[in-house]
Amino acid sequence: MTRHSSGALPRCYGGDTVTMMGDRFRILATDKLAEEGLAYLRAQPDADLDEKLNLSEEQLANILGEYDGIIVRSGVQVSEAVLSNPGRLRAVARAGVGVDNIDLDAATAAGVLVMNSAESSTITTAEHAFALLLALARNIGPAYRTMAEGGWDRDRFQGRQLAGKTLGVVGFGRIGQTVAQRALAFDMKVIAYDPFINAETMLDGRVKMYRQFVEILPHADALTFHVPLNDQTRHMLGTAEFSDHVKPGVLVVNAARGGVVDEQALRTALDNGVCAGAALDVFEQEPWQDPAGLRQHPNVLTTPHLGASTIEAQEAVSIDAAVALLEYLRGEGVRGAVNVGGLRLDLDPLQARYADLAQRIAMLVSPMTAKGIREVTIELAGAALASAAATIERMALIGLMQPHLDTTLNLVNVCHVAKQRGINLSTTTKEEEKMVGSQIALAVRCTDRTHRIVGRVYSDMRPRVVEINGYRMDMIPAGHMVLIRNDDKPGIIGIVGAEFGSAKVNIADMAISRRNHSALMLLRVDDVPPADLDQKLVRHPGILKVARVKLPDEMP
Repeated sequence: MTRHSSGALPRCYGGDTVTMMGDRFRILATDKLAEEGLAYLRAQPDADLDEKLNLSEEQLANILGEYDGIIVRSGVQVSEAVLSNPGRLRAVARAGVGVDNIDLDAATAAGVLVMNSAESSTITTAEHAFALLLALARNIGPAYRTMAEGGWDRDRFQGRQLAGKTLGVVGFGRIGQTVAQRALAFDMKVIAYDPFINAETMLDGRVKMYRQFVEILPHADALTFHVPLNDQTRHMLGTAEFSDHVKPGVLVVNAARGGVVDEQALRTALDNGVCAGAALDVFEQEPWQDPAGLRQHPNVLTTPHLGASTIEAQEAVSIDAAVALLEYLRGEGVRGAVNVGGLRLDLDPLQARYADLAQRIAMLVSPMTAKGIREVTIELAGAALASAAATIERMALIGLMQPHLDTTLNLVNVCHVAKQRGINLSTTTKEEEKMVGSQIALAVRCTDRTHRIVGRVYSDMRPRVVEINGYRMDMIPAGHMVLIRNDDKPGIIGIVGAEFGSAKVNIADMAISRRNHSALMLLRVDDVPPADLDQKLVRHPGILKVARVKLPDEMP
């Protein structure tokens, strides 16, 4: 394995080498992107760009495996069928916020990272949502239509002042907070609901947070939605909420995802006056078929999914998607990841060494787990390792599970595969206590027993295995290695040396540890031992078990 000078992980990503023709990445753009992003890709010395627009699902599925990465917007469906034969594909970059057109479960199972460029369009999307709120409150849409038709009706289009009104922000991430800042500048009161924020207030105490969605509804004169569409948010504003919880005369703005607001329930609420008006930029089906008959409703303002449609945002998302895609393929970092949490590739040199060590010690203990893995516990000691915990745990899982599986594992799919097989995973981090320096301990609970292995990286930046199942030792885990468990009695070391000598296999290094009348030998040898050597060894009285494993060569 080679290491970038920055300390980033190598391109193998823990067991799944990225195949490149002539050391160049092949990139496919399937939607029309801003020229700035395409120009960036064309200028890269290690990338080849193909643009193929208007592909059918079948056409995309047939060529997907020829590329290392693809960039899409919202026009192409990256479905389970498309991902059924991923080939060399390693990443899908969405030039924009949502990933509704990408099957995240299928991508994760295939080991394909999905990323978006959400931050690039934050301001643009927030501005559009607030513009919809302003236009809705002041009846801009219908007043314009009347004027365009030659009319003049000031009384009919009397509006509402926003100052002093309460805005309920549903979803308080980047966009929700940006909308809230603009509302505060308009002297609005702002309250918010977000199930993933535990604070009582946000934005320096100016925004009160609510624990339940229905709790926010009676207090809000206007609601604006900034949540993804999933099983928890689909139709979250529906018949029950309109009937039992909302403040009469509420204004509703949805510039997040179609389906968050139940369009049929919205129509009913508009007709009976519970909802005074709605501004929609997103719809349950796009292009919008309008099954609820909202398009011509006098109290409805609609735009055709324009939230991120500004010149500045389209340039930004195109460039950011291209940059993020190549960063990941090069092993330089992960930005905007959607289907993995906490994954980092931009590790410092010490973190990179520990990620590599995690895989090595896991591979070393893997032959002991043939009876089935039930639980994996990883303990990281040392403040330097905390921010790299997610990457280190994935590297350990790859080393532990890959020898037992035909499925190729990588940093994206390994946790998904472990979960499918009922393997429980937990990782803890702690500061160094009495020990000096950092340490990783891997405990694997199997059907028959629990195995524990401990590794450390010393000041020379070389990895060591320092403990296996309570046996203390100190050896660099690299190359061809053999573990031998034996009775602690005279003559065993001589027998082992003689057998390896007869097989013409040189022992490059040996560590021996004794406890409770038994011993464990860990050998590093120069060549692959003959297939029958294991059986010859265990025929000797006192030699209880022999296991071998091939580890990567030592990192330079």
